[in-house]
This record gives sequence, structure tokens and C-alpha cells, in this order.
Amino acid sequence: MSPQDPTPGLFSQLSISQTSNSISLTNGPPSAHHHQQQRYHQPHRQLIQSESMQSGMSLETLEDERMPMSGERSGSRSRYSGDRVDHGDEDDEDGDHEGEDDDDDEFEQERKTRASDHLGGNGYGAVDGKGNGHLKGANSNGFQLPRRTAAPKGIVHVEVRLNPYQALQTPQIRSIVRQYISENFERAEPGAEVEGWEEVEVLRGCAERIVFAESTLPDPFPLLSEVKLVVHVYQPSNHTGIQEFAATTGDEDDDEDNVMAATVQELPSRSLDGLWESLIYTEDIKPRLLNYIYTTLLFSDADVDFNIITWNRVVLLHGPPGTGKTSLCRALAQKLAIRLSERYARGRLVEINSHSLFSKWFSESGKLVQKLFARVNEMVEDESGFVVVLIDEVESLTAARAGAMSGTEPSDALRVVNALLTQLDKLKHRKNVLVMSTSNIAQAIDSAFVDRADIKQYIGLPPPEANHWILTGCLNEMMKRGLMENINLLDWKTCDKVREKPAKQSNLERVRQASLRLARISEACQGMSGRTLRRLPVLSYARYMVSLSLAHPAFDDPEADEGAPNRPGYAVEDWLDALERVVKDEGAQKEALERLVGTGGV
Repeated sequence: MSPQDPTPGLFSQLSISQTSNSISLTNGPPSAHHHQQQRYHQPHRQLIQSESMQSGMSLETLEDERMPMSGERSGSRSRYSGDRVDHGDEDDEDGDHEGEDDDDDEFEQERKTRASDHLGGNGYGAVDGKGNGHLKGANSNGFQLPRRTAAPKGIVHVEVRLNPYQALQTPQIRSIVRQYISENFERAEPGAEVEGWEEVEVLRGCAERIVFAESTLPDPFPLLSEVKLVVHVYQPSNHTGIQEFAATTGDEDDDEDNVMAATVQELPSRSLDGLWESLIYTEDIKPRLLNYIYTTLLFSDADVDFNIITWNRVVLLHGPPGTGKTSLCRALAQKLAIRLSERYARGRLVEINSHSLFSKWFSESGKLVQKLFARVNEMVEDESGFVVVLIDEVESLTAARAGAMSGTEPSDALRVVNALLTQLDKLKHRKNVLVMSTSNIAQAIDSAFVDRADIKQYIGLPPPEANHWILTGCLNEMMKRGLMENINLLDWKTCDKVREKPAKQSNLERVRQASLRLARISEACQGMSGRTLRRLPVLSYARYMVSLSLAHPAFDDPEADEGAPNRPGYAVEDWLDALERVVKDEGAQKEALERLVGTGGV
């Protein structure tokens, strides 16, 4: 089915099929976010619409039962009548709906008596005598009910990226997006893109991307009727380049004048979009960092006395190389520029080149640090912008002063540490700055710097489950680009459930076998960093799949499948074969290197 033409109220009339307990949503080939096959039970629900769209009034979705979910991803969109992907349940190869609850009678009266929260409006929604909702206000076909407001259980953040030419005001866009999501979705899926918004002419003309960002609830698919939708609208900076500047001593004879001490990038940046979602951690590291920033802003706005309660606005991420510490800092800077777009007109990411701050001249290194942070303070003086300072490999600047005192380190290193600590103490009184630092050797950092860090977060090597997330994301990307056939791989938890449950249908059994094989590869990757995992597809193709190109003429013959929008790529079995062989190769190379290091051969 397809939606009707949009009404003057911006949104098309939406029809809901009630002939089946499951909904089939299809829209061509699966997207990168929806390569799992799932089916869920459709509860009886009603939609009550507010009378005024201009005031930002939201719609409230009412339910009589919670919707069981399975698998990693879910079809979030429940009310759109157009084509979408059919989400089947991997756990149930026979198509039976497991875990469906019978209709609960105690909610029947509740369904008929609740009205939408108009957020300040005076009108009422309407439902008919059977509890069926209408996309209009109360009239002769319905009856009016007193408003009932329930406190939301959590928050779902939605991010809207605008194109460079949009002319609408941010409040208008925020209201339209909130209205569209409330009208078309029953549950949110954090990390997934919102579907179908292009059908709304206003959004199609001003937006480029709409995504469910994060949720404060533990439920992976929170009900929109139980949460508050917070819509963040942002426009990427038109300055795509990265500025560089040097911290010089002013001596014309000093040949170090051309050494760049830092780079400055305007935020939000289009190049950093999607980086936050691509970082996979088993712990709640990302929410913890966002909550920390929120707390510092709250305490600053409340004018908390620094002499009684203190914080330094410094975060230290430490752990082995390749675990995504620097990427997480950049992604957090991008996220803050988006989340704080109403508070700060612009954002900046200043990445300090630690190695450039050491001078060949005695006692000059400390002065270079001071001059560099003088530039940073100039940026922070502009209170309309938020500045994130990133010091990568901070151990280069903050080597333990005990070594300098004992004579094992040059005394100039002592001045560098002292200068940096002094500058950090000056920055902590600013509301619009955050200092992020990373280290591969935390034990080499001076204890005074470590003590100043409000958060000291260890970023370790990913466990097998995180390995599976990363590898699945890599395979989904290759499906999206036509390098691999489209197949709905199962998530980690579902693989564990179906490990001893062969599917009756051959196509489902093939999916099960491929998914279990990928899970075994993920376990074999134990001890590899995220950086290593993400280059495995390149190594797999380069070493073991180039020779297969003759077996896949679609990649060699430009006339084969000409005009096909989604040409199938290599079979999933070919990719898994290559991945297994590359993982074994990497393990053997690592063992050989460790033996050489242990015997002094390297």
C-alpha cells in the first residue's frame, strides 16, 4: 500500500491494517540499519491528534499491551502504510509468534478514557465508542474526555541534520519532526534512521537526515507514548577545512616556527557524522560521558561555589592502542555541538600536537605550552561557542615529574608539565570548554594530571559480543555498497538461542549457519583491537577474494546487470571463508612477533 497525497496539514492520511496481528513493512532492499529479519506482535492501539500543529503539540500513542521484540533491530515504524522491510522473528522459523500476550481487559476502559497531552493546548483528542482513534478532533463521531497527563519515564533524543539552504526556523522544524514521529511510530529504535520523512514536503526541502539517537531507558525499543521526544536540529559547518596554527616563541631565527602545534575544526562537521554510532562498547561509556557534560553545565548554571564543590572539565581515556579512544573524543565533540546547538551557536574541536610543544632550546617548551593555551583562551572568550580541546597521547606532555627530579628526564619536561597544569586550572572556570585526553601508557602520566581528571575511563579491547557488532556492521556496509549479497544476519543473542535449533526452511537455515559462523569468527578475534577488526574486510578481499572475481562476472562485465539498482555481490560464504583465513593469519603473525620480542629478536 502507498500513502495518500499529503493534506494541507503537512502529513498524509495514514491507514492502519487490522486484519492481521503482524505488520509487513517493505521498502526495497534492506538498509544498512535493518539487515536482521524480525516479526513482532501488533497490539491494539489508538492515535489521538492534537488540534494545533503550529504550537508544537505532540501526539500520544495509546496501547493496551507491551509489544514483544526479538533480535537486534526492529521495524520501528508501525503506522506508515507504505512499503517497508518485513521484520521476521529469527527465533521462530515456522512463523509462529512467540511470547504474544492475550488482550488485557483491564486496559480496555483505560484505552477509551485517555486523552492526548496537548502541552498547553485547550482542545481534546477523540476516540469513538469502540476506542478507535481518529486523526481529527472531537465531533459528532466521537466524545470529549478530560485531559490526563502522565510523567514520561525517559527521554528519546532525535537528531535532524539540515541542508545548507534551509530557510525554516528551528522551532518549526522541531515541531514538524516531533509531530511526524509521534504520528507514524509506536516505538523508537536508538541508532536507527527515521524512515519515510522524505514523504513530508516540508522536511524533504530542508532536512538531510533524521535519526533516533539515544534513549535514557534500558528498553532497546522504548514506547514513544512513555517518553519525551527531544529533537535536536543542527546544520553542519560550511567550513570543511581544518585550520592549523603554531605556538611559536616569536624568535625569527627559530626554525620551529612552521611546526603546527594544533588544528581547529568547526563543529558540527559532516565528516564526523555517524562516528558516534559506529563506536561499540559493552559498557555504558558513551552515556556516562554525556551525563557528565550535562552535570557540569547544570552545576555551572546553578552557580555552585567552586570553593566547596569543584570539577576540572578534564576527561582521561586510557587503554591499549586501537580501541577507539581518539575517535570517541572526536565523536563526543561532534555530539556536544549537536546537543548544545540551542545553547551555543558554534562548536570547535582543537586537537593539540603534543610533540610540537617541545623546543630544542632550553626552557622554551614551557613557553610554547603557554602560548598555545593563550590561543585556546581566545576561543573560549567567545561564550557563544563551545570548545573541546583534545590532547592525544597526553603522556608526551605529562610525563611523571619524578623522572625529571631523579635526572632520568630533561628538566625542561618538568616545566612543560607545570605549564600544562597551570593552564588547566585556568580553563576549569569556563563553562564552555571541555578538555579530552587520551593515553596508551597511563602509568607514565604525572599523578597531578591524573588527579585533575574528573573521569578516568579505561577503554579495553572489545569482547566477542562487541567484535560481533563491529564485524556485522562491516558486512552490512558491504551489502549496502553491493560488495556482498543482502542477507539478514542474526544478532549475537539470537545466535545463542538458535545454536541448537536448525531451521526447517533452507533459506532460513542458510542464514542461521552464516550467522553462527560469524559468531565463531568473532570469538576467534578475542584480543584484537577495534582498529584491527575494521580492516579485516580489506585484508580478506586483498588476500583471498581477488581471485574469485572471474567467478562473479557482474563485477567485471560492465554490461552485466546493467541498470540494476541493487546488484548482488559476493556470496556471504565467500566472505566468511576469507575472514576466517585472515583471522588465522593475523593470529599467527601476532604470535611470531611476540616470540621475537620475547627472545630479543626485535
